[in-house]
Amino acid sequence: MSVIPRRPRTTPAIALFLALTTAAAAQEAPAPSNTSPAVTAGAADAADPVDLANDDDSAPVLAEPDFRVLNLPSTLRLPRHASNFQLTHRFNGNLRRGSLGGNAGNLFGLDQGAAVGFEYRFGVARHLQAAVYRTAIDKAFQFYGKYDGVRQGGAIPVSLSALVSVEGADNFQERYSPAFGAVVSRMAGDRLAVYATPVWVHNTAALLNVDRDTVFVGVGGRVRIGGSVYVVAEVAPRIGGYQPDEPAYGFGIEKRAGGHLFQLNFNNGQGTTFGQLARGGSPNSLYLGFNLARKFF
Repeated sequence: MSVIPRRPRTTPAIALFLALTTAAAAQEAPAPSNTSPAVTAGAADAADPVDLANDDDSAPVLAEPDFRVLNLPSTLRLPRHASNFQLTHRFNGNLRRGSLGGNAGNLFGLDQGAAVGFEYRFGVARHLQAAVYRTAIDKAFQFYGKYDGVRQGGAIPVSLSALVSVEGADNFQERYSPAFGAVVSRMAGDRLAVYATPVWVHNTAALLNVDRDTVFVGVGGRVRIGGSVYVVAEVAPRIGGYQPDEPAYGFGIEKRAGGHLFQLNFNNGQGTTFGQLARGGSPNSLYLGFNLARKFF
C-alpha cells in the first residue's frame, strides 16, 4: 500500500511571519532623487548630506521613520489623504520592584496587564495632519492636529511643527486638558535626529479639583545604528506650573520594516498623552512597553 506524504502544517506563528514578511517586501521605497533623502534599503548607508526641503512628503526619511520618538511627537510629515495607525502598549509590572527572579516569573510585566492605546492619523491637507488617540489610562481620548510648516534644508537649519491638542477622561466626558506646543528637530545626515518639544498643558491637576497648568520641554533623539535599526530616548522636564512626581523619561530600540515600525521601550511611567506626560513619571519605576506603527502610503 502506497503512503501519501502529508503536507507540512503551517502554524499560526509561521503564517503571521510570512504575512508580515510579504507585506514588508511589497513596500519598496521610491528611488532617491537629487533633492530627497536617501530612502531605499540599498541606500541605507549613504553618507552624503541630503536636502529635506523637498515637495515629496511621501519620501521616507531615514533619520525620522515615525511620528513619535517614544511618546513625544516628531516632525515627520504625512502626505495629503495618507494615514498612519499606531498601537502603544505599556505593561503594568514595575521592573524596579521585586527581585530579578520575581520579574522574570512575571515575564518582566507581560503577565500583569497593560495600558493600551490606539491612534489613527490622517493627512487632512498638505503639511497638516490630524490624529485621534485613545488610551486605557483614565479612558482618555486625545484629539490633536500638527502643522509641519518648516522643513530642514538649504538655508533652513531645522524643521518646525506646531501642535494643538485637547484630551478628556472617561471617553472625553470630563477633566478636559487643552495643550499648545511645537516640535523643533535637527537631523544630521541620515543617522541622527534630535528634538525639542515645548508644550503648555492646561488643567493638569484636575484629579485634585485644582485649576493648574504645566509647561514642559521634551527633549529626545533617535540614532540609526544599522540599515533599519534605531535607538531612541526622550525626557520631558517641567519648567513651570504643576510638577508632581518626576519628569517622564524613556528609552528603547526599534526596527523599521517597510511601512512597519516596531519599538521596544522602557519608561518611568505609562502616560502617553500630553497631559499625562505633563504630570510626570513615577518615582522608582520602570515599565516595559512597545509601540507598533503602520504607514498607509
